[in-house]
Amino acid sequence: MTASSQAAESQVRVGLVEGVVSLTVSSADALSLRLPSGKSYRASGSVFIRRNANGWTLNDREVSDPQVRIVGQGEIIQLRAGKRADGSGEERTWQVLGPIELAAVGNGMTVISLVPLEEYVGGVVSGEVSPNWPLESLKAQAVAARTYVMYKKMENQQQLFDVLASVQDQVYHGHSVRPESIQQAIQSTLGQVLTYDNRPIFAAYSSTAAGPTEDALYVWALDLPYLKGVACPFDEQAPRYEWQTAFTFDDLERQLRKEGYDVGTVATLTPYTLTPSGRVDRVRILHSKGEVILRGQDLRRVIGYSKIFSTQFTIQKLGAEVVIVGRGAGHAVGLCQWGMREMANLGYDYQSILRHYYPGTTLLPLTRVLLTSAN
Repeated sequence: MTASSQAAESQVRVGLVEGVVSLTVSSADALSLRLPSGKSYRASGSVFIRRNANGWTLNDREVSDPQVRIVGQGEIIQLRAGKRADGSGEERTWQVLGPIELAAVGNGMTVISLVPLEEYVGGVVSGEVSPNWPLESLKAQAVAARTYVMYKKMENQQQLFDVLASVQDQVYHGHSVRPESIQQAIQSTLGQVLTYDNRPIFAAYSSTAAGPTEDALYVWALDLPYLKGVACPFDEQAPRYEWQTAFTFDDLERQLRKEGYDVGTVATLTPYTLTPSGRVDRVRILHSKGEVILRGQDLRRVIGYSKIFSTQFTIQKLGAEVVIVGRGAGHAVGLCQWGMREMANLGYDYQSILRHYYPGTTLLPLTRVLLTSAN
């Protein structure tokens, strides 16, 4: 890899939010607004940007370019995004260091933060786990986060951004002062990436497996040798090792119709098939117009990930409410974060933790990693 390509790979395009119609950008210093047409404008301290039918309003200036790039003078940039074009969502704020790119998409805008790789990794470790966890677990999380984003950078080269700043990819809240433990974890693993055939792996991870981890085949239809289920007897202290939730058939009907399913009155909901690890692969929903066979992961999405924490559940009661009891949180593929924490408490180093959850992988410095797809 050449020095220039190495530098290009060291920046992450983070999608902060999609579909919003307004954004306030402010900084202690001047801001430079640059357009693809070659024009540029300066704003002293703050600029209000609104998406309109013909392009953008930058304070009181109308422009029609498809993108806007905002560059600060090395100071922290404050962002405040309004609601989405359809009126949904709520106001959100971020602090960022690097340039911002705004892309016109439909009636709204996508806000993208350009973040140096290790700054991004530090933000993910801070967002995903507690800085008070054992250092070896923070190191394992740092390597997993770095590997995940490098994999996504290969996969999304032709997209507007590499990753979203949310649980859809990795939790990233923007720039902040990192605790000493997080900084130490980043420095100790600087540039290290998990590989298979010398390429970054799809380093999936989730909160709590509560039993064997899951095979990626049953979650994303991906047959990957390093994402097969492994034993995980380490996470019994996790807050969602066991849980219970409830919802009504009315809730289920309403959410299914929002998703485009033509359902009548729901009569029953039962697990239909299980994965080899014992999780619900598919559920069967009988209703007055017929039946729907739904993936367990899709049932979680329809009802809400904050309601059904995992697909490792049984139905305890059907009546006025559907009562579900379950174990674990998340998709359970790859690294288990609470298992990682306990392994570190038991004396395992971060390399051993990663080898356990991603068998057959090799830890390499970024300079030795192939950053092109195998396909």
